[in-house]
Amino acid sequence: MPSAEVNGIRLHYEDQGHGEPVLLIMGQGAGGRAWHLYQVPDLVAAGHRVVTFDNRGIPPTGECPGGFTVDDMVADTAGLIEHLGLGPCRVVGTSLGAYVTQELMLARPELVSQGVLLATRGREDVLRTAVAAAERELYDSGVALPPSYAAAVRAVWNLSPATLNDDERVRDWLELFEFSPPYSGPGVRAQMDLQVPDGRLAAYRAIDVPCLVVGFADDATLPPHLAREVAGAIPGAEYRELKDCGHYGYLERPDEVNRMLLEFFRGLN
Repeated sequence: MPSAEVNGIRLHYEDQGHGEPVLLIMGQGAGGRAWHLYQVPDLVAAGHRVVTFDNRGIPPTGECPGGFTVDDMVADTAGLIEHLGLGPCRVVGTSLGAYVTQELMLARPELVSQGVLLATRGREDVLRTAVAAAERELYDSGVALPPSYAAAVRAVWNLSPATLNDDERVRDWLELFEFSPPYSGPGVRAQMDLQVPDGRLAAYRAIDVPCLVVGFADDATLPPHLAREVAGAIPGAEYRELKDCGHYGYLERPDEVNRMLLEFFRGLN
């Protein structure tokens, strides 16, 4: 995996395909390889150059255990775009990656030709604030959850009832989650501290980059009404909602997600 020195850290990335570039930004606790199961092959096959990377906090990119900000992650992303000569390019983010994408479009709009925000938000609410605080408290306690319990909780929070109520499918997901737990090092703990400050929805009214916002109808982690708020704040943003999807909608319904991406990209031409 190649790497680049950007914004004071070594950022590891993968670069595949040829054509108009697309940069994919993953969410909290996950590496860029998560995009490679479904999104990267389809985008490359459609004629795009696709770049993924491991966010600050996720090895082999620098973990920065002392902490960092979303502005740091925005600067990392901008630095990689400039290092690879991608800009202006299409940028797709999910969850924390969508938040970074929103802030990138605001801070460095010249680097982004189109933005796609999957499972995003522009504010904190009571439940999400409480869950984030509980996750930090659990991490700091040093308690290790039994793998089967952690897998079950991860499934309930991130998958849709359409998957959870399908015995064959959910059995496969539970096995995957139990034997491939998410990375949980100090960089992930630093990511847990990243919250959306007050006033960001109002700030997003200044974004003038063409945007597609996608909400996942059964997302318990970031419900779709939060994504709709972001779409409502960004002038001209298109909002689409995908049914039978939880927070991992890009993995549960990859064909539909990829179709939405490519339709939106073609609209630029």
